[in-house]
Amino acid sequence: MRDQGLGSWPVRRRRLSPGHVAFAHGDARRTYAELDDRTRRLAAALRDLGVDRGDRVAYLGPNDPTLLETLFATAALGGVFVPLNWRLTAPELTYIAADCGATLLVHAAAMADAAGAVAGDRSTALRHLVELGPAFEDMATGGGAGGGVPAPVDAPVALDDAAVIIYTSGTTGRPKGATLSHGNITWNCVNVLIDTDLASDEVALVCAPLFHVAALNMVSLPMVMKGGTVVLTGAFDPEAALGLIARHRVTVMFGVPSMFNAMAQAPAFATADLSSLRRLLCGGAPVPLSTIRTYLDRGIPFLQGYGMTETSPGALFLGAERSADKAGTAGVASFFTDVRVVRPDGSEVAPGEKGEVVVAGPNVMRGYWNRPDATAEVMDGEWFRSGDVAVVDDDGYVAIVDRMKDVIISGGENVYPAEVEDVIYSHPDVAECAVIGVADERWGEVGRAIVVRRAGAALDEAGLLAHLDGRLARFKLPRSVMFTDRLPRSGAGKVLKAELREVFGTA
Repeated sequence: MRDQGLGSWPVRRRRLSPGHVAFAHGDARRTYAELDDRTRRLAAALRDLGVDRGDRVAYLGPNDPTLLETLFATAALGGVFVPLNWRLTAPELTYIAADCGATLLVHAAAMADAAGAVAGDRSTALRHLVELGPAFEDMATGGGAGGGVPAPVDAPVALDDAAVIIYTSGTTGRPKGATLSHGNITWNCVNVLIDTDLASDEVALVCAPLFHVAALNMVSLPMVMKGGTVVLTGAFDPEAALGLIARHRVTVMFGVPSMFNAMAQAPAFATADLSSLRRLLCGGAPVPLSTIRTYLDRGIPFLQGYGMTETSPGALFLGAERSADKAGTAGVASFFTDVRVVRPDGSEVAPGEKGEVVVAGPNVMRGYWNRPDATAEVMDGEWFRSGDVAVVDDDGYVAIVDRMKDVIISGGENVYPAEVEDVIYSHPDVAECAVIGVADERWGEVGRAIVVRRAGAALDEAGLLAHLDGRLARFKLPRSVMFTDRLPRSGAGKVLKAELREVFGTA
């Protein structure tokens, strides 16, 4: 085939396992042969609407097989797929649509108003809206010439061509579009298959949103490459997730720490049938040791990874064989990726010394869409500067400490919020927590803990601070505690500390 990119995957997978179930969603099942048929028809329909090489096609809607079908069809034409965060407001979506220059938007019926508002804004280049339901199904099931299934497009797509633009959360300034090539994503999938030993009989539960790079590139696309089954849910619910694991005999699940915490705290967790699980994959934020131990105690390997949108996203991975004795680290560099932890002058740190994580390899992005200035700020030659602080142990295993921008400097001492949060999580009445820095006349800056109590708990500030006393050095102790019903999170599940600082960052 001339097509070396993602658009050729349904054709290639059909050759090997046409009858295997590719996707399960609600009561629906779709085989790899059906995926290939639908993708070919959809590509032909998109081409009829004017989608050509390099054109951007956006998708707005919750997890659904149609998202992946749209991705493959767009890729087959040499176009660029842009998954949109459906939690954003219409003005935020309009900015992204205008920034990437999308010409066509596929959207869920429930998001018709937002889609219409985006299309009606003169700043965008949108020419077509396609609503999921009858309109989309006509495109995905309509016959080609003579009423049959069209031949594969087989456009000359190279691994270096742009495949997907995924917008960062925009916690600092406007969102930036990380441009990932077909090669970036392919090599990331190869890393995942090597690192996790995924088999063709795997059943993966994907509750995290597919507009986030981890759910898309760490689970869904590697499963398609290997020929496993992807079980998609439109939203995460801890009780429902436990039920789906038993119903579908799920073998692997990806989630962020807050998702696994919620499952462990669900009333059904103690009696849930988790016997089919072979591994859990976790990333997106430092993982509290208490969370890791909860699943290890159930006999389930809890595998941490570390990465970011700009690295497609995998960079570090902690394999099953060291998941217990190296718990709390993010592991070592993935097979086809290089990771260093460096000082400001670029030299590598010694074991136990903190430094910045930098990443190189075929999975590192091409750059930010139309932002050469922003790209230059994070690329040092072939190395991507993550902005994350880490420490390396004597065996070369890397533990992520915190974001450089989140480090609290108190009386000249660096306080890493993730370390403090991990100790706060050891209190049985804490459901969620985050630590931010607030101004202090004496110390310059001190920590403040923002805490969500477990249901029915009566935890107060004095009780939590007493719990922390003696478990952390005095300069690391939060000077105050504030309680809230929920922590604001991005679509990727990360706590939005900028929002916390706005609400809780003043006296």
